[in-house]
Amino acid sequence: MHKKLISSGSQYEAQMSYSRAVVAPPFIFVSGTTGFNYRTMQIADNIVAQTEQTFLNIEQALQQAGATLQNVVQVRYILPNAQLFTLCQPVLQKYFGKVKPAATMLQAGLLDERMLIEIEVVAAIPV
Repeated sequence: MHKKLISSGSQYEAQMSYSRAVVAPPFIFVSGTTGFNYRTMQIADNIVAQTEQTFLNIEQALQQAGATLQNVVQVRYILPNAQLFTLCQPVLQKYFGKVKPAATMLQAGLLDERMLIEIEVVAAIPV
């Protein structure tokens, strides 16, 4: 099987031996992604801003794989506090309002206490 590995340059990818995304036809698997700005390694202190940055990070990975958010078929939202999820809805509508992928929301601890959301997606490779 031919696969392509995509990196964002995040320190976490190097430390934990994973790729931001893996292209394994016919799908693109984007690892759990958080709201860090990978150029500055800064993260906002609110979930709305983190969700917005997370989608920008995912978009970047998908672009490197030759896809867009329109190709997403599955999404998993992971939050340490599920009660904050409703605050994300305007951002989710902005990016997935017409895409409507299969979705799951989980409450779980995240690696860094500053992280308020982590999003993982699977996209179909465009034909």
